[in-house]
Amino acid sequence: MKTNLETIDRRAFLKMTAMTSAGLALAGIASSAEAPAAKKKLKLGFDNFSIRAMNWKAPALLDYAASLKLDSILISDLDAYESLEEKHLKEVKAKADGLGIQIHAGTWSICPTSRFFKNKWGTAEEHLALGIRVAHTLGSPVIRCILGMGDDRKSEGGIEGRIADTVKVCQACRSRAIDASVKIAVENHAGDMQAWELVTLIEAAGKDYMGATLDSGNATWTMEDPLVSLETLGPYVLSTGIRDSMIWEDADGARVQWTAMGEGLVNWNQYFEKFSVVCPNVPVNLEIISGFSRPIPYLKKDFWNVWPKARANDFARFLALAKRGKPIESHKSADAKAEQEYQKSELERSLKYCKETLGLSEK
Repeated sequence: MKTNLETIDRRAFLKMTAMTSAGLALAGIASSAEAPAAKKKLKLGFDNFSIRAMNWKAPALLDYAASLKLDSILISDLDAYESLEEKHLKEVKAKADGLGIQIHAGTWSICPTSRFFKNKWGTAEEHLALGIRVAHTLGSPVIRCILGMGDDRKSEGGIEGRIADTVKVCQACRSRAIDASVKIAVENHAGDMQAWELVTLIEAAGKDYMGATLDSGNATWTMEDPLVSLETLGPYVLSTGIRDSMIWEDADGARVQWTAMGEGLVNWNQYFEKFSVVCPNVPVNLEIISGFSRPIPYLKKDFWNVWPKARANDFARFLALAKRGKPIESHKSADAKAEQEYQKSELERSLKYCKETLGLSEK
């Protein structure tokens, strides 16, 4: 959908609300009813953050993925390796190759001015350089990383300042990434950037060695329909973190709760029909995070101060989702063991849905 940058004032907001109430079909929203899709040759796997409570290292994660007959895995943090020495990483690669599982490597914030950035791995440039080396040794075509989080929008210079700082770090590591045949795949993360903002980061840094990690759940934290996010980021997507979302209206605006696949509002048949065309070689790695909701208080005073360039048409499609959704209960596990079982259950139910209902996976 072609859109223009528009500042959303009160009058525009009320107009959009009326439009979405009167005709959701005009917003391009398909019915949530899903018929079984023809089998697509898309690799299926998971992000280890889905089962973070297990505290498994890479070998155990690979064994688990193999037991579920999966094609890929995103190991999204460097702490998942017993060592970052070449010898150990090569052993991990050999194990993955033997199991027929593709590894996507990942790490966290590479923006030195983000509130999410930690200096555990050195400076931002040193951190990214380390991630590139790890990815190269593992045979990963990408290093997934992030800018930061939603609070970065409130920092001095706003999200534009944080994008500029991240671009500098990526450009400093450009030759290293190209030499290693590893692309830097920045994720839309935790409310930091809308899809079009991530595109500006990629284009500014250089799309010859840059791309996106597409997170369908994080899109809803930035008031985007996941389909809109896919439409915008699709040509840049190198890696993924996929999950469903339920959205519903409340007194201050809306709430978002991530769910297992097939239990939210996303029309996944429509989503993967598009996905298989624009990024057919990218694995579908599920990052299932569920059990809690997040407020999106767009009716509160000052909310829009950190979203000065939000796109009206994109927001209208988010509103359309909220009007179709319903509140769901939060979840709290009784203890650590129960949380482990809960996370595994959410992930395995989602993988089953992807295989049996959506026809995903090469195996």
